[in-house]
Amino acid sequence: MSIFDKIFDKLGFGKRKVFAPTSKSGGGFGGGGGYPGSGPVLSGGSSTAPSAPDAASAAPKAPPAPVAISEVDVMSKLEAMAAESSQKLNWKTSIVDLMKLLGLDSSLAERKELAAELGCPADKMDSSAEMNVWLHKAVLRNLAQNGGNIPAHMLD
Repeated sequence: MSIFDKIFDKLGFGKRKVFAPTSKSGGGFGGGGGYPGSGPVLSGGSSTAPSAPDAASAAPKAPPAPVAISEVDVMSKLEAMAAESSQKLNWKTSIVDLMKLLGLDSSLAERKELAAELGCPADKMDSSAEMNVWLHKAVLRNLAQNGGNIPAHMLD
């Protein structure tokens, strides 16, 4: 499970609907077509019709209907967690404190891995302060893109 998926899990999100780039080679969707669930294109095979038992599975399937993203009350959940915490955490501006609040490892190595997972520019990876600022906003932006109610002023 990726670090960002752990954040999703801690906040009660379902599966991600919007994917952050996870590699330099593509959009982070996996598969061959660049879209979630698309796999590699198969070539070859015979041109004969499938036998009766395979006919149902060979029939083209309609694409799934769009699913509305249900809003997750991220802010209330985080504020409740902060109220229960014995530590005074500045999670609204600090990625370290946000990760601590969620009970995740906030070490530099984990933050670098999360930053790479979310596509942090290489020039920001050299400075932990710049990476941390970028990473905090990227996490909040991804939460918002997936139905989290993040205030606009926290996304700027």
